[in-house]
Amino acid sequence: MKKALSILARFVVVPAVVLLITTLLVFSIYRGYHRYQTGQAFRIDTPEGIETLEQVTLGGVEQWISIRGQDRNNSVLLFLHGGPGSPEMPAVRHYNSGLEEYFVVVNWDQRGAGKSYNPDVFKENLTVEQFVSDTHELTQLLRGRFEEEKIYLVGHSWGTIIGTRAAQRYPELYYAYAGIGQAVSFKEGEKISYQYTLNEAHRLGEEEAVRQLEEIGTPPYMQEDYLERIQVQRYWLQKFGGVDYGERNPTRAQLGILWNFLKAPEYSFWDTINMVRGNLLSNSALWEELHDFNFIKEIPRLEVPVYFLMGRHDYVTVYELVEQYYDILEAPHKELIWFENSAHSPNYEEPEKFVEVMTEHILPNTQPK
Repeated sequence: MKKALSILARFVVVPAVVLLITTLLVFSIYRGYHRYQTGQAFRIDTPEGIETLEQVTLGGVEQWISIRGQDRNNSVLLFLHGGPGSPEMPAVRHYNSGLEEYFVVVNWDQRGAGKSYNPDVFKENLTVEQFVSDTHELTQLLRGRFEEEKIYLVGHSWGTIIGTRAAQRYPELYYAYAGIGQAVSFKEGEKISYQYTLNEAHRLGEEEAVRQLEEIGTPPYMQEDYLERIQVQRYWLQKFGGVDYGERNPTRAQLGILWNFLKAPEYSFWDTINMVRGNLLSNSALWEELHDFNFIKEIPRLEVPVYFLMGRHDYVTVYELVEQYYDILEAPHKELIWFENSAHSPNYEEPEKFVEVMTEHILPNTQPK
């Protein structure tokens, strides 16, 4: 037995360990070089430019923000990422860098997410009310720092939940609110999304999809295995174009997101690991609360100009509910802008059009005269 174990250690375990160490070493060298190259490529060196990655304290918790712009005298745009717990700093910089010519773009890893993940941030600290409070505090910080009366507020997916509430509560602080993949009612949206996915499975003759979807049943999922159930539904929704209209391979889509973080100059390897951990923590903490809101009933009026930027094929924050909300919403000005070749993330699926809408339409129509 000892001889067998010795042979196993010599010819299997040791080579495997050496291979693992070598792989990690090569990856570390490559990552360091790639981060340097990427950092150089995205460096801002204009006379009035700003490019920082820094910590701020919001609600007593240290959190990370990125500030990028070619002219620090431009209007400030605060981007609220999705999830909950799904930071988008690398994606916004990569796909929407055109914003930086017209805005000072602030990306914020919210408490518990990405670079702001902290094992000492417990579930009880992750509530919608706390995120709205953090948004308000960060808004005030940015107004003071850049000497701006108001800023622009943009939310994506989960970010629209806290963004809509912040815009309702503090309209005097924002030139305009833009909701990308606007949430209206998570509970109702999940039911519609599930039915759409099941209908598509039947239409396309995807027997395995039908079997799995019927097995998990109709939302809401409040069981202990809610995460597994929602992942099954999202897997097939991705394949049917309701998450990303262009990329319908779930594995490729997830690996693409992971790779964007691994190669991003803003994130260390452990930041990327924490991005995954923070996403799980945030979803677990906020799952029940996500089922409680319905903006059609709760927020029928906003006192700021409102722009909903929607993918025509979005079945995550279901576009049908957004149409209903838009019809009843009262606001000084409102527009529902469609992206015909997108689903849940038109800012990444049609980035040129998104930047054009923000810089050539929303900005000039909402800036003070």
